[in-house]
Amino acid sequence: MKIGMLTGGGDCPGLNAVIRAVVRKGSFHYEDDFLGFMEGWRGLLEDKTMELDLESVGGILPRGGTILRTSRTNPAKHEGGLQRCVDNLKKHGCEALIAIGGDDTLSVAQKLFAIGVKVIGVPKTIDNDLSGTDFTFGFDTAVNIATEAIDRVHTTAEAHNRVIVVEVMGRSAGWIATYSGIAGGADVILIPEVPFDIDQVAELIKQRHARGRYFSIVVAAEGAQFCDGNEKHGGGSPDGRDEFGHVRLGGIGSSLASEIEKRTGFETRSVVLGHIQRGGSPTAFDRVLATRYGLGAIDMVHRGEFGQMAALRGNKIVSVPLAEAIATNRKVDQEILDAATGILDKLDYKVANVSS
Repeated sequence: MKIGMLTGGGDCPGLNAVIRAVVRKGSFHYEDDFLGFMEGWRGLLEDKTMELDLESVGGILPRGGTILRTSRTNPAKHEGGLQRCVDNLKKHGCEALIAIGGDDTLSVAQKLFAIGVKVIGVPKTIDNDLSGTDFTFGFDTAVNIATEAIDRVHTTAEAHNRVIVVEVMGRSAGWIATYSGIAGGADVILIPEVPFDIDQVAELIKQRHARGRYFSIVVAAEGAQFCDGNEKHGGGSPDGRDEFGHVRLGGIGSSLASEIEKRTGFETRSVVLGHIQRGGSPTAFDRVLATRYGLGAIDMVHRGEFGQMAALRGNKIVSVPLAEAIATNRKVDQEILDAATGILDKLDYKVANVSS
């Protein structure tokens, strides 16, 4: 069987591990042939390809990024785009397609499945917010990078009696902020799920100083919101939206630092981790998880489980409908929120607003 493969959306540690696993098992066990479409859906739309074989996937397991490259192209936004994708698959004799990506990439996969394409999805997002699966690869790497950064700013914050705001990724869900905040011993964790009161945040920090703790660490997801609805994080304008309708976020860290310093009088700095979180080599956990997803995907192709996504449920790789996977973003669950608030003092519990 000849199988097409692409990686869409933001790059993510572990993408190459998925590609490698699919090609190796497909070649060794099923005698498949593979064709990679370059730059996500743009490659399928514009017929940009590369051959995928055992030689091309050699040595890519520890590499970050994706050898297939990526983009945020949405074929549904181009006239006749979906049909051009179908036509290019037929042109190359691809009998099936494996699409590796987040909810945007998989929403296109679902549209193609609806018009007859035999497609399998593999979940990818460092935000860990894709429904239908317990964990997505790349998340563990991002959390480890963020935690190391928090550890490092702890020492300089304490040395200078400063407040430091660490801005991490997380557009609509605060998984990275919550996990890295717990692991890094943050004093305040701010996530998109629950808007925060900046006056309460400032009061918490003043209380810490009154107790002799002359520094504080605030971890904020990029999508965290002020409870008054004032988007002080500079989320961008509608003119800056991508083809899936997303506004580029960023700036919450700087806004928070300014507001905290204004309310407390304490010197406050911000650190934006940005793309550092999703660059570089994947952790061992993500390499194994991504490999298991790749193996699951190629097996799903040969079982004919099209219109499905490989998913981690407990410790098993299972298949779930693409429609279920993209139905909604997966928010930080109450158990994890309770873990975050449980290690903070009473004021932190109210300020961080992570308990319903």
